[in-house]
Amino acid sequence: MDEHLLERLAKVEEAFEDTLTELSDPTVTSDQNRYRDVAQRHAELKPVVENYRKYLAAASEIEEAREMVADESDTEMVEYFNETIAERTGDLEFLEAELRKLLVPKDPDDEKDVIVEIRAAAGGDEAALWAGDLYRMYERFAERSGWVIEPINVSPAGSGGVKEATFAVKGKGAFSRFKFEAGPHRVQRVPKTESQGRVHTSVATVAVLPEVKDVEVEIHDNDLIVETMRSQGPGGQSVNTTDSAVRITHTPTGIVVSCQDEKSQLQNKIKAMRVLRARLYQIQVEEQLGERASVRKSQVGSGERSEKIRTYNFKDNRVTDHRVGLTVHSLPAVLDGDLEVLHEALIAQDVAIKLAEEI
Repeated sequence: MDEHLLERLAKVEEAFEDTLTELSDPTVTSDQNRYRDVAQRHAELKPVVENYRKYLAAASEIEEAREMVADESDTEMVEYFNETIAERTGDLEFLEAELRKLLVPKDPDDEKDVIVEIRAAAGGDEAALWAGDLYRMYERFAERSGWVIEPINVSPAGSGGVKEATFAVKGKGAFSRFKFEAGPHRVQRVPKTESQGRVHTSVATVAVLPEVKDVEVEIHDNDLIVETMRSQGPGGQSVNTTDSAVRITHTPTGIVVSCQDEKSQLQNKIKAMRVLRARLYQIQVEEQLGERASVRKSQVGSGERSEKIRTYNFKDNRVTDHRVGLTVHSLPAVLDGDLEVLHEALIAQDVAIKLAEEI
């Protein structure tokens, strides 16, 4: 391992020891927010320090074994020490690789809850049906992961499915997985209304936003236009007779957010503000990074059939993730929320890219 990396690891160990000192400090334990921050930092550093110490122990064993070989005349003992050196050298290589991964900068939003937006794009009624299928897939995925899903705004389509659906997913690490779902999802299948048995291609877009706290985004009341209306169900029928649905327009950015899922106007406004806050946070992050294009816009693309991050082909029972070139022949399982294989490949690619940038 190069000296630069060893120096970094020594500093991480020092920071880890500092967290231990702070966690036993009465001034820290009496401050709930500070204690939570220190405890989180401690948990983040712990796996790095544990692997670093294992690395140092293995390196020390190798050094001792080499010294013993130099002074040993017994053939069997020399062979034993050489075997120890070979075995522990393999451990060193593995631990170094693990440490490099652990030192890759984490996405600061990974542990946050998320807000997901699904919209039917190219494909008409079939696209709306597909958007509804994706919504159910993410419900199952959230259940499998032990997260709670909370509808915010669901607009049913007259022919079935949904025109658009916005929902929150609450649970530790939700964004770290859902962020890989952002983009155009293309489906190839024979619609139920197709009498000739022809395969149609439709698209639904998915945007994934980390949910943020009030303090992370500043919103001024005089920048908002709040409108109320009656909630609408399938076929244009009113869900209730009160003006409970809410639409909020953020005038500086032109962002419009609607919510009609709750019966209370106040509850709908609170949910709509959560979505608005998440979208403004994305813009804020993008500006900090100096990016020109909106992160959300780059996620959903134009919604054309030629655009896709993933293709779901019903005839061949296959799902292909075009970002990593991975195809799995388990379409029913994927639609039932089993996204583990796809996500593992995407995570591996993400780590590899970040490692290359670090190097």
